[in-house]
Amino acid sequence: MDKNIKINNNEKADPEEVKEYGQVTIEKENDRIHCLTIIGQVEGHVCLPQQNKTTKYEHVLPQLASIEESDNIDGLLLLLNTVGGDVEAGLAIAEMIASLSKPTVSIVLGGGHSIGVPLAVSTKYSFIVPSSTMTIHPVRMSGTVIGVPQTFEYFDKMQDRILDFITNNSNISRERLKQLMLDTGQLAKDVGTIVVGEEAVNEGIIDELGGIDKAIKKLYEMIEEYKGEKES
Repeated sequence: MDKNIKINNNEKADPEEVKEYGQVTIEKENDRIHCLTIIGQVEGHVCLPQQNKTTKYEHVLPQLASIEESDNIDGLLLLLNTVGGDVEAGLAIAEMIASLSKPTVSIVLGGGHSIGVPLAVSTKYSFIVPSSTMTIHPVRMSGTVIGVPQTFEYFDKMQDRILDFITNNSNISRERLKQLMLDTGQLAKDVGTIVVGEEAVNEGIIDELGGIDKAIKKLYEMIEEYKGEKES
């Protein structure tokens, strides 16, 4: 690691913060990046079993509000390795990230499945490593709601919200995204499409293929540009 890069202002991460929230602040010269991880399953209003690896949205939302208001944070680096999870909670996080005024960069590591797709594109620039996969599929519902027309209408509107969010924050067209979402030939027992690394870039979902080195470099470049615009 570069000798000029410090973890937190004390040069050390708070072990409890890293363990509980998966967060750390990286400092290089006068630029400070908040690193936020979203891993496992995005947990919403219902608590998941203890053995599940989860990201709790009630932990993430206050962090994002703090990042926006903090004079000590210049940009956000979002690390993603998620199987998806609660649709409303994931979309709430994605909307909040997209509304941040500061430079933001995401990188998909391992997987960015289901609601992980909106999360991956919520930043101003996105990366994916070559071996990562992303699953694009329709909003799913359990058998307990079958036969309730209002529920079907709700899920249909939720799916439209997700389609709109992804297309508004990436370079893929709505028509192509819907085609991938409803492709029955990709998955044997489900509906949807799996894209791997470079495919996600070629489809216009993710901006660039690359690892953590490229992601951090890009974020520092965006921070310098952002500071320059504020000063002018």
